[in-house]
Amino acid sequence: MSKFDRYILSQCFSVFGFFLLVFFLVVWINRAVILFDELIGDGHSAFIFLEFSALVLPDVIAAVAPLASFSATLYVTNRLSNESELAVIQATGFSPWRLSRPFVIFGACCALFVSIFSLYLVPHSGAYKSIREAEVSADLATTLLKEGIFQHPVDGVTFYIREINTKGELKDIYLSDRRDTNQSVTATASTAYLVRQEDESIIVLKDGQLQNFEPETQTLSVTNFTDWTYKFDRSKSPTAPTTIAISLVPTTTLIFDRAFAQKISRRSKAFVNEELNVRIELPLLAFATALVGFASIYVAGFSRFGAGRYMIFGIFLLVIMKMIESAVTKPTRVNFDLWPLIYAPSAFGILAFILMLYVSDRPRKVAPPVLSTEDTT
Repeated sequence: MSKFDRYILSQCFSVFGFFLLVFFLVVWINRAVILFDELIGDGHSAFIFLEFSALVLPDVIAAVAPLASFSATLYVTNRLSNESELAVIQATGFSPWRLSRPFVIFGACCALFVSIFSLYLVPHSGAYKSIREAEVSADLATTLLKEGIFQHPVDGVTFYIREINTKGELKDIYLSDRRDTNQSVTATASTAYLVRQEDESIIVLKDGQLQNFEPETQTLSVTNFTDWTYKFDRSKSPTAPTTIAISLVPTTTLIFDRAFAQKISRRSKAFVNEELNVRIELPLLAFATALVGFASIYVAGFSRFGAGRYMIFGIFLLVIMKMIESAVTKPTRVNFDLWPLIYAPSAFGILAFILMLYVSDRPRKVAPPVLSTEDTT
């Protein structure tokens, strides 16, 4: 690799890291705010919030990496043009295809970087995140501690707390269990404590009243108690769905055992195939966007008005790529034979890159000078 290639690559990687960080923070903060509202609002600890925030990192990085690669090559090429470095390099005899070599290498490195996330880290982190979500949702000790709200932790159960004091005591409790069709239980208490026993949440009510109503006999029995223990049993609640989202299925399963992937995700053959090809296409998209960023500025050549309009042109090409990506998603999920369309955005970007370099490599026609009659004589 020549010094020129190393010089361009060093600039591209440094700028790529900057843009990746900026775009990542913008998207991640937006998701973190939603997570904060959901988790902290439900009474979970800050550690749980940080854990879930970290689990979304691979998905965010994979999503913004193509945009960062485009921005990096666009910025570096524009800086080379503004500082006349590009003109000096062209004067030495470098063709557009030779100039594009470090940018092609950079795009290939970006594609390799994104492939690690899209093929491995994103599905694995997503699967672990779904497991942790199930564990957190099963932890009633955190979801129940809310003041002044009628809660339904289990279908058929209503729970209310008027106040939680600094000692951890629950004041003025209302509890109604209507899961048993033969008996309805309603309990009220002045004080209660929520305790953990192994993996179960148990509430201990003190100084209260218990009402048992039997619909068949239309009888109501009332009992005053000093201590009464109630366990939130989830066995009567609806079972969790066994379907796994197709985005959480490992890539190796999508490749070598598609029938099993269809079974556990309950998706069609075309849908499973679309998910696999999207994971492969995302690295190619990062490669194509890097090339488009370089070519959209290089094709401008020298201009006294700068390359602003060509930057807009490059962004316009990027928007077209995303529009193509959105347009082919639905048909490829329905029709298996249309799977090559998944690669249309990357193919469009690479084709645009080749056409722009071909146009810039063609010798520009210069109009011959007009000679006057005096000059001819």
